[in-house]
Amino acid sequence: MSYNNSSNSNRVVVPEAKEAMNKFKMEVASEIGVPLSNGYNGNLTSAQNGSVGGYMVKKMIEEQERQMASK
Repeated sequence: MSYNNSSNSNRVVVPEAKEAMNKFKMEVASEIGVPLSNGYNGNLTSAQNGSVGGYMVKKMIEEQERQMASK
């Protein structure tokens, strides 16, 4: 697998999933109390933004583990 070192590392690999990923991101931010909004979020700390991404990954891994365990 090759990695692209472009400046935009936040691109969605499957374009059709972009809207669902944005909704998921907003749900996670709400769950953990990060005041994320659509558009500019420069007022948030890197820790706040990072916690959203980290929690998204955690939830995706948990869901994948559940699916694998049920097979």
